[in-house]
Amino acid sequence: MKIVAGLGNPGPEYVFSRHNAGWLAVDHLVNRFSCGTPRMQFSSMAWSFFMNGEKILILKPLTYMNLSGKAVGEAVDYLSADWEDVLVVYDDVALPFGKLRMRSKGSAGGHKGLLSILGRAGTLEVPRLRIGVGAAPDARGIVSWVLGNFDKTEQNELPSLLDSTAEAVEEWLSVGTEKAMNRVNATH
Repeated sequence: MKIVAGLGNPGPEYVFSRHNAGWLAVDHLVNRFSCGTPRMQFSSMAWSFFMNGEKILILKPLTYMNLSGKAVGEAVDYLSADWEDVLVVYDDVALPFGKLRMRSKGSAGGHKGLLSILGRAGTLEVPRLRIGVGAAPDARGIVSWVLGNFDKTEQNELPSLLDSTAEAVEEWLSVGTEKAMNRVNATH
């Protein structure tokens, strides 16, 4: 059993915000795998399918970003899953727009959603895929930047970025964290 959790905020005002890059990635992934209609489970929209004989659960936590650990933790507990079998997909302002980075462990780097998940997990060893949304170009501040929508240029590049993100998730599902990390980080 593996779990992929894409982080974001509920509400129409956040749909195309940078902070919802994880949700956009999940939407792209479930379309790619033709997962159908989600069910409401684990304080999340949840889809499941099988890949190479293994059950995969994909989550869009419906808690706000800062409470993502609640939703993901519910799924991990209920399914008796290991945290090393959870891939958290989220936005990162420390990476230029369009860059991807996969890690097997580490701190939250200031990301409140990941901080919530790491707190719930009780370990820093939770695999994650960071989607670069770039740093704020002016003095608006980080909150305004991540809650703001992608600009026109970024919107045009978003389909390609989401394809790359889905490929990275598929790689993780197929070969595990270490091999996927080496391949993803070398090519993105």
